[in-house]
Parts: sequence; C-alpha cells; structure tokens
Amino acid sequence: MKKIIEAIEELRKRIRYHNHRYYVLDDPEISDAEYDRLFKRLLDLELRHPGLVTPDSPTQRVGTKPLEAFSEVKHRVPMLSLENGFSDKDITDFDKRIKKLLDDAPDFQYTVEPKMDGVAVELIYENGSLSVASTRGDGYVGEDITGNTKTILSVPLTLTQPEEGKPIPALLEARGEVYMETEAFEALNIKRLDNNLPAFANPRNAAAGSLRQLDSRVTAKRPLNMFCYGIGEISGPGFDTQYEMMLALQQWGLRVNRPHLKICRTIAEVIDYCHHLEDIRKQFPFEIDGAVIKVNQLKLQALLGQKSRSPRWALAFKFKPTQETTKIIKIDVQVGRTGALTPVAHLEPVQIGGVLVKRATLHNQEEISKKDIRELDTVIVQRAGDVIPEVVKVVKSKRTGREKKYVMPARCPVCGTKVVKKTGEVVLRCPNPDCSVQIKESLKHFVSKGAMNIDGLGDKIIAQLRDKGLIKEEADIYGLRFEDLTKLEKIKEKSANNLLQAIEKSKNTTLAKFIFALGIRHVGEHVAQLLANHFKRLENIQNAAREDLEYRKGKGGAKDTGIKGIGEEIARSVVSYFEDMSNKQNIKRLIEAGVYPAEVFSALSSPAAEKTFVITGSLRAMSRSEAKDLIQKKGGRLSASVGRSTDYLVVGESPGSKLQKARDLGITTLYEDEFFTLLEEE
Repeated sequence: MKKIIEAIEELRKRIRYHNHRYYVLDDPEISDAEYDRLFKRLLDLELRHPGLVTPDSPTQRVGTKPLEAFSEVKHRVPMLSLENGFSDKDITDFDKRIKKLLDDAPDFQYTVEPKMDGVAVELIYENGSLSVASTRGDGYVGEDITGNTKTILSVPLTLTQPEEGKPIPALLEARGEVYMETEAFEALNIKRLDNNLPAFANPRNAAAGSLRQLDSRVTAKRPLNMFCYGIGEISGPGFDTQYEMMLALQQWGLRVNRPHLKICRTIAEVIDYCHHLEDIRKQFPFEIDGAVIKVNQLKLQALLGQKSRSPRWALAFKFKPTQETTKIIKIDVQVGRTGALTPVAHLEPVQIGGVLVKRATLHNQEEISKKDIRELDTVIVQRAGDVIPEVVKVVKSKRTGREKKYVMPARCPVCGTKVVKKTGEVVLRCPNPDCSVQIKESLKHFVSKGAMNIDGLGDKIIAQLRDKGLIKEEADIYGLRFEDLTKLEKIKEKSANNLLQAIEKSKNTTLAKFIFALGIRHVGEHVAQLLANHFKRLENIQNAAREDLEYRKGKGGAKDTGIKGIGEEIARSVVSYFEDMSNKQNIKRLIEAGVYPAEVFSALSSPAAEKTFVITGSLRAMSRSEAKDLIQKKGGRLSASVGRSTDYLVVGESPGSKLQKARDLGITTLYEDEFFTLLEEE
C-alpha cells in the first residue's frame, strides 16, 4: 500500500507541475498525449483505491452532484467596479486627479493590462488550499460557486511554493476574471444548436451561464479559463507594487496575463499602450473590451482609497464598442425615481455585440440638439461601455425630409407638472413628489433586495397597490391588510399570508439597509454603509450638518473632518433629504409602524462588534439569514469558511467539517445558547 500511495502522490505532483507549465506559464514541456497518459494512470489508481482520493487531486475536477441553490458569500474586502474612461482625455484627467490627490508624493508608475470581458470571481485559499470561490455579486455579497470553479483546469486546487520567492500566505483572496476563449465559445454554440438548444449571445454570457450551473458536472464540460488581476485580503507576505503582487500570484500557481502586463512611467506611455492593445484586440484568443490602468505603488493605492463604488487608483479604458446602423421609429420620455426626464429612442431592432437592441438613451435635450437627432432618422447606435445602448450620430445623408425634430416636454408626461432644470444641471426634472411614476419607482427601490428586501412584493403588485390607492409612500406598506392583498389579481390566500409575513420580517433591518432603502439621491449601498458605520444611530444621521459629512483633509497637522468617501454633492443631498418635512414624516411613520433600523454597535458596546463569525449546522431558533442579520446589527461580520481570521464558530445541529477545523485552529466555538448569550451582552 505504501508504494501505491507514493505512486499516486508522485503522479499528482507531476500533473500539477505540467498544469502549471501549460495553464499558467503557457510553456508546456510534454505533449497532450503524454499528459493524457499520466492523467489516465492516476485515474486508474484512484478508481482501484477510492479511499486514497483527496479533494485536491487533479482528477477531482469533473463536478459533483447538483445543488438545490447557491449559498451567499460575503466578501471581506468589497469587490468594487472600476470607473470607465472612453477617450485619451479621460485618461489624462484621471492622471491629473491622481497627482492632485497625492500632492507631493514621489514619482510613481502605472500598470496597464488587457481588460477581460468575463465574469469577476474571488478565490479564497487557506493554508494553500482552495476553500471557497464566489462571484462578485453586488460587490459585497456573492454566490458560492466553489464546486463549479474547481472544474476549471487553470484554477489550482492547491498553491505552489516556489523555490525562491514569497511564502504561500495563510489566507489569500485572489481575484480574477473567468472567461471562455472565442474559438471554444463558437464550438460550444455549434454543439448547442445541433442539440436544439439556444445559442449563447457572447462568450461572457456563456462563461456566466456555465459558472451558475447548479450541476457542476455541466460546468466541467464547459471550456472555461481564468486570469487573476489582484488580491482582496491577504495574511502573510507584503508587497510594494501591483506588478510585484502579480508576479507572486503567478509563482504560487495562479494564472496572470503577464505577457501583456506593462509598467508605464508616464501617462503618454499609458495612452500609447492602451491604443496598442486596442489595435491588437482581435489577435487575442479571447475577448477584451478595454485596458485596466492602475497606480503601481500599493501604498499610494491605499492613500488614494475609494469612491462610492470604485477605487480612485484605477481606471478601465473602454475600447470603441461595436456599432450598428438602424432607424429611430419614435422618441418618448421616461420619468425616473428622482424625477429625472430621460428621452428614449425606440429603434428598429438591431443586434449589437450579441444583444438585440430596441431602445437607446438620448440622455437629455442638449444631447439631442447637439447631435440633431430626429424621429425617423437613420442613426449609428452603440452600447456605451459595451452595455447601455446610445445613439452616437445621425446619418444625415439618409434623410428624406420626413424626419421630425424633437423637443423635450415642458410638463411631466405622467402628472402634467411643469418640469424644472436646476442650476448646473442639464437634466429636466419633475418636481412633483406625488408624481405616480416617481412614487412607484421609489416604492420598488424601497422593497428591493439590497434595501428592505420584502420578498414577493414585485413591480406588478406595487403597481396594483398604487393604482388602487392602497399605498402612496413607503410607510403605507406596513399598514396593508390581508383583505387588501386578496383583492389584487393573481393573489390568493397563501400568497397574501406569505407577503404579510415578508413585510413583518423586513421590519428588523440594519441601519445601512434602511438608509439605502430611503432612496436618498447619490446614496448607494456603499455610502449608506459609510453613514451607518460613522453615525451608529438613525437620529445621528438625521441631525448631521454638512460639515459632519463632507470629507476634508486636515492641513498643517490638523485632523481630517467628515467621512472619507463622502464629498460635497452627497453631503448636500443627505442634509437636504432629512430637512424635508415630508421625508421626516415618512420616516416617523415607518418607525411608528415597527420598522427598526438597528443601531451599529461600537467595539466597546458589543462583544460581537468587529468580530468574524462562521456558522455550521442548522440553528433551531432561526434561519442562517436571520442569524446573519442579527450578527450585522451587533457590528459583526459573517464569513462562509473557517480560517485564521475567524473569531467565532457558531455550532448548530449536524455540524460539518468546519467544527474540526475550528478546533484544530483553536477558534472559539459557540453552541446556539452561547451564541445568543454573547449577542445579548452589552
């Protein structure tokens, strides 16, 4: 048996080595046929000795039995999106902002690399072994796709310790992009069509659909690949630069796009390299939609920090998107949650970048006038940033004389109120807070998942409730009765009861979710969390002055004031919202209805604050999501896996392997009664 174990370990070692040469270094040493023989030999040995199969064996990439649903994974460090740039001026403006913010900082460089058109994924390695893989999700919470990710051959199940270089960290959160190469994508679509299945629109959609398979055996058959581009949290070696960090990832066995990763010492060099990548865009075996520019020095990245949804030290330069020619059938106006009037062109349907486009934004009246856009015009349409369709220009040579000029309405097309344009803005707005569309959109936002998360209260039900006069503002939701709901179309007794339970359940929420749910202009989930963490209680936010909010860096040794990440515009919007009497009354009614936005506990007031919890097994008293909300209300954090950064393992009935791992690491375990006792302490 000893010889068999040694033979298996030797085969695994050789296969991992050749995987690294092939997938990471792009420099194979053996033929595919020889590799296949090694793999078959290992597979045969494991089939004969199933007790010797380990989770990190190269053979364990075929997938496992189907899941019922994906579980959630909270990112320790938010996976922020990048600010986009579309021109050389956007890049030079980015450079000017960086230099202005850094003031007297020494000379620095940028790194530039291709921007993959794929799916953002986080890989968590604990003591060198892949423990959790998750999607980006909303940037704060993603979906657990560990089983599916393990089927991707370019993702190592265990990290490799190089002979020279940084030691493998105890905890590594590697981030990257999962994608499908163009040729493999086309072959997959041919196969799907042959099997009477719908084709995927583009490689990115194919990659996303493959990662979200509940049956990982399906994912295993899809030709997925991954490049890493950065790190979330790391416990172990430190780095001075982005480039050094990328080289370390490659040395540990992770795949980075090193051949096309370049250090640029001037912004002119950055621009030249961005254009070079765009010029050779079609030479890549996979789709890229831009270039990512980052400040190379990590200390300067930390100093620059982040804005609401993106880091200040990075920019995604987007290449010119695919454009198509079509015709505008008509132009009308949409009214949004904040009252903004947006002109929309209805188009003859056209395929752009694999998507059927029927409408395009015209932004505002100034844009329409500047481009001289008319109804019945033939126009060039693009997906701005490869996402939002917009009209680029009019093909005036195609005009017939039948085209009609368009002027934005002087009154709201929904409620008839005279529209206004505030100083410094180009957007027309309906100032009527009772405008039915604004109310509907505000209500939809209030009940959404990231806000009050009232499951089952969708757009159609909200529209019915509003049209029947049953709800006008958010607080009215909590006054709904069983008989109100059963009067609605397609709402039976069971659905009505379920909805009432969901409404009741939503009353216990976090302060951050409550602030986000209010729909304050410019306040997204990130800013709402900043406000909650800083002020701790709702009344403190309500009473805050602009100088309490707006971040100002102290000069001459003076302390910084305000909240980092909140500027003048956000501060003005927050103060204005809470000064409005109708908003004050609505919040008062919400509180009176039993909505309880729990205060954020400081480290001094709750033993759970700033602590990381992991739950294993089933809790008797509540669901995992309820336990998660309770932990967050007390200022704690929830993680999906046990690691050295875990403070407490909460143990329910039928605990899994996490319990033994926690014991091995000396982590405090809390059984259900102990868990609730801890949370009740002050």
